[in-house]
Amino acid sequence: MRRHLRKYLPDHEAIRGNRWLAPFCNTLLHPRLWHLNRHSAAGAVAVGLFCGLIPGPFQMAGAAILCVALRVNLPLALFTTLYTNPLTIVPLYVAAYGLGRLALGIGGQFVAPPEWGADGLIAWVEELTRWMAGLGKPLVLGLVLLACLLAAAGYVAVRVAWRYYLVWAWRKRRRRRAAG
Repeated sequence: MRRHLRKYLPDHEAIRGNRWLAPFCNTLLHPRLWHLNRHSAAGAVAVGLFCGLIPGPFQMAGAAILCVALRVNLPLALFTTLYTNPLTIVPLYVAAYGLGRLALGIGGQFVAPPEWGADGLIAWVEELTRWMAGLGKPLVLGLVLLACLLAAAGYVAVRVAWRYYLVWAWRKRRRRRAAG
């Protein structure tokens, strides 16, 4: 499994030679950021799933900062943040909003955004702003809760899958040795 992933990872010379990454060379070339084992992979998936819900272009920056702080696999965490994309972000944010409403004990149904009316652009923007302000607290709390839940689930899933793979490989090796 590691061999397959390593062929897609950049080598140390590529990072050292990149002029944008050169100031961070000492930090980014720490061996634990590139080593792939059970701990670093599970931590990287958890970091990627957590940071994937950060709005806008700050997902990968947040993941990189957390990887450096936690010393988990950087490329895997950056790749994992890509689970949020234009197709998945709306359902994830709706789920986060629902989770936030549930955690805050707010009842009722989701209120749809205001439709374009005959009053013009200014009135519609004002209505849209009020609608977005009403989403604030449940959405923020829901995003944090959903990010924590996804990170925990990802961490456990990788640890279990890695353990299953190791047991399978050990048994396969034992069968091969017994037959040979």
